[in-house]
Amino acid sequence: MYIGIPKETRPFEYRVGLSPAGVEMLTQKGHKVFVEHEAGLGAGFSDAEYEKVGAGLVFSCDEVFGRSDLLLKVARPLKEELDWLRPETILAGFLHLPSARQDKIDILLEKKVTSIAYEQIRAEDGSLPVLRPFSQIGGAMTAQIAARLLQNNEGGKGILVGGMPGVPPAEIVIIGAGVVGTYAAQMFLGMGAHVTVIDHSFSALQKIWDRFPNIVTLLSTKRNIERSVAYADVVVGAVLNPGERAPVLITREMVRSMKPRSVIIDISIDEGGCVETSHPSSHEHPVYIEEGILHYCVPNMPAAVARTATHAFVNCAMPYILEMADGGVNGILNNPSIEAAVNTHAGKYMHLVRLTNHKEVEDGLD
Repeated sequence: MYIGIPKETRPFEYRVGLSPAGVEMLTQKGHKVFVEHEAGLGAGFSDAEYEKVGAGLVFSCDEVFGRSDLLLKVARPLKEELDWLRPETILAGFLHLPSARQDKIDILLEKKVTSIAYEQIRAEDGSLPVLRPFSQIGGAMTAQIAARLLQNNEGGKGILVGGMPGVPPAEIVIIGAGVVGTYAAQMFLGMGAHVTVIDHSFSALQKIWDRFPNIVTLLSTKRNIERSVAYADVVVGAVLNPGERAPVLITREMVRSMKPRSVIIDISIDEGGCVETSHPSSHEHPVYIEEGILHYCVPNMPAAVARTATHAFVNCAMPYILEMADGGVNGILNNPSIEAAVNTHAGKYMHLVRLTNHKEVEDGLD
């Protein structure tokens, strides 16, 4: 199979669709891999490293798209990139199509592209193995980002996350007890913060309680969220419904109830955001103020640690990428884990919930 790895074109996206180690695994099985010139530069991989393991270099993005039977990306393609796709191509990446613009999805349907959303690949136990490393990184990064944003010089309230003798620590409220929420909680606890985790699943709360007995856990009800958000110094949105837009759990009225210069970090922004006042920001301009509250809503947080993120991603994704390359469309549809991640195929929707009147994650980014 002809496999393409383009250079990511979104602003401040430094990750790459496959590392040289992953390319080597494909070429050893007889697949032809095309890598765009300097595609791996942001993650610290040189063209020479890719050539050494058997990849062919190409010097334009449209050539990679045009040659590929299977295209391996990180971020959702821009509209220009979608125009370069050949009909019936296989496209894999962190596509987040529930929050994408409809005109982009129309192109995938018209070209009968088989699109595979890495974030929806589901293991037998129900976990999301390819999304997991980026969720872990995003959760871990949240604490260090919050600590910085609470500083006066960043516009925050001037609070040290862990407090001091005689001075209480920061109050952290995390909505969602999944992988992101768990890793965020771990990092905040390590910094000495007081942490509350809210989730609709009692079993998820039980797991996080067993791991971190010092955490306060609450079931996700409107009243519990209202009360918790009102006293929080930092609110972390870590809500995910795979294949669907994130539900809005924190309303504008709740944001207004927060103490001035508090911080919201909406990691759910990839799927549209779980805070009514959220809209996408970027690594260049990551923070904006709404209702007197600092909002950090960067969709591609792990891109800032691109080398770690790419290595971690390849470790988890490679078995599925090999399945896609070896089996093609038939192999994909016959593998339950990958089939669960197919969003479009043969001009039809699959495992993708589209909502009308949803917030466009890509507004201002394309």
